[in-house]
Amino acid sequence: MEINDTDIEDVKIITPIKHGDHRGFFSDTYNQGVLERAGINANFVQDNQSLSQKRGTLRGLHYQAPPFAQDKLVRVTKGAILDVAVDIRKASKTYGRYISAVISKDDWNQIFIPKGFAHGFVTLEDDTEVQYKVSNFYAPKHDFGVCWNDPFLNIKWGFEENELTLSDKDKIHPTLSALATPF
Repeated sequence: MEINDTDIEDVKIITPIKHGDHRGFFSDTYNQGVLERAGINANFVQDNQSLSQKRGTLRGLHYQAPPFAQDKLVRVTKGAILDVAVDIRKASKTYGRYISAVISKDDWNQIFIPKGFAHGFVTLEDDTEVQYKVSNFYAPKHDFGVCWNDPFLNIKWGFEENELTLSDKDKIHPTLSALATPF
């Protein structure tokens, strides 16, 4: 398993090794010991999966507030996404910055996003399936978000607004400047 730093501390790109032959392949997609040795000490308690039928489906930017904050380990089993993590840790030197990475079935990579980040993604292909581990259970009363098109963040999603499909909930999140961040 290869683990690489990104431009924002604590966000990591992880690429599991694929062992392939004429039958297909085998891959160790999650290994707690390997991650712990790389400084990732998350205790994952729930696995989630989403299917987005249309290219240009945007989900996010979501986070859960303490005491239900979540670390996330995101991978794609079909298709591809542009994954985005926004640092909403007020005391962080990278507060308000974001990191984006293409995560895809073909690249067989993953992204680790720690607590204190708003997370979202846009699908780059039709029928994209995303699986992710989280370190805390879903708590609806602690579920919040940041505006996906906040001008201050200026996230480069790769789509025009009229090309995107969003939920009603994701259309009304506050901007970062209006957010009373709990981190």
